[in-house]
Amino acid sequence: MFSRRQFFKTSLAGGAAALVGNTLKAAENPGNSQATSMLAECEVPARKGKSVLGLRTKPLKTVRIGIIGLGARGGGAVDRLSQIEGTEIVALCDINPDRVTGAQNTLKKRQRKEAASYSGGEAWRKVCERDDIDLIYSPTPWEEHTPIALYAMDCGKHAVVEVPMCLSVADCWALVDKAEEKQLHCMMLENCCYDFFEMATLNMARQGLFGEVIHGEGAYNHNLTAGKFKSYYKHWRLEYSKYHTGNPYPTHGLGPIAQIMGINRGDRMEYLSSVSTDQYSLAQWAKENLKDDERITQSQRYKLGDMNTTIIHTVNGHSIMVQHDTSTPHPYSRIHYIQGTRGMAVKYPAQRIALETVGGGEGFLKEDAQKELLAKYEHPMAKYIGEQARKVGGHGGMDYIMDWRLIYCLRNGYPLDQSVYDGAAWSSLVELTERSVLNKCVVAVPDFTRGEWENFPPLPVIDMKDVLHGYPDQILR
Repeated sequence: MFSRRQFFKTSLAGGAAALVGNTLKAAENPGNSQATSMLAECEVPARKGKSVLGLRTKPLKTVRIGIIGLGARGGGAVDRLSQIEGTEIVALCDINPDRVTGAQNTLKKRQRKEAASYSGGEAWRKVCERDDIDLIYSPTPWEEHTPIALYAMDCGKHAVVEVPMCLSVADCWALVDKAEEKQLHCMMLENCCYDFFEMATLNMARQGLFGEVIHGEGAYNHNLTAGKFKSYYKHWRLEYSKYHTGNPYPTHGLGPIAQIMGINRGDRMEYLSSVSTDQYSLAQWAKENLKDDERITQSQRYKLGDMNTTIIHTVNGHSIMVQHDTSTPHPYSRIHYIQGTRGMAVKYPAQRIALETVGGGEGFLKEDAQKELLAKYEHPMAKYIGEQARKVGGHGGMDYIMDWRLIYCLRNGYPLDQSVYDGAAWSSLVELTERSVLNKCVVAVPDFTRGEWENFPPLPVIDMKDVLHGYPDQILR
């Protein structure tokens, strides 16, 4: 759809100007004073509209959807959305017409009417321009998220995109500004916020079980080396690895932690420091598994370090650690570690909880006690829709909960669980971690809310029975 090389060059060039008085310096000049700190005040563009924290929009009896991008993620989205009440899939679009045909077959299987079909490099624009669509749903390769979301909002549509929402600080600001200007929802589809254990720990945190949550850890440690060479449209994930380092995929681990810690709602990320190992595994895999393939030589030039570790400090004096490793052999892990003044919880490699009120917090709860605790603090949304979610599937059901919640909020005019500020802040790590790695320095994190975070409460845990019986104001408490 786009020239990837051109997109990277343009977006990163714009993002490098986001910190006043600082430019992205090459790593070969570590002696420069800027190689120790880039903590100057972050430039805050003038607001073009008003804040969209807690944005409530006109309720939609039926959410009319255009889906752009029908690969692995998009195909699954068609199946899930077609099983949610109050949805109509109006248009399907992909650069590959065979994928459009496959998605139409899914609609037929679900006894939904045929959608309008679009294919080709610029066809997505025509989908955004239709006057019978409310929501553009875009699970495309990551460099296409920002252009599609911006154009969708220009056309008066709510926009949701896959992770990360954007690849540069400049694009983060562009999406924030556009959402504020148009007073439309722009959300990143961070499905890990809707995993059952993550939602349970959110509920526990809101009920005070952990005391004050002072530290969190998240990750995307997932061995994708073979897939980078063998799959993805035009090997977009592998191509990114040639030109960039840092953490290009921070939101799966960060998102649930940020919600629990009230990031952008009572606290915000202030600054970070990031380090990466050198790149070893891509070159090793290419040498051992590819023959007569130019990518063997190319792999020696890849810049993405095997392991990236980032430490974030928040304004309220809390800390977050985020890791990224998609190259080395290891079991899948998002870590999901919550540490409070009265207890902790961790998910990988197993779900474990320790509380001051049980055993003094010096040992993990016994299996039966933990099972009882998780049942007691199961998130109300998981209780309400969890059984259906497990049947429909999508990463164990969290994808379905995410989609169901999105549609539920749009149909009732409620604020979404993740705002454009969340997508921007979480995604800004893509560029900020690269700056930190290349310059060997601490980097400030912009305040995308422009100060509104101080006046907004953390994401609440809503009692679904109350909401369903007509108490929508609870969504804002």
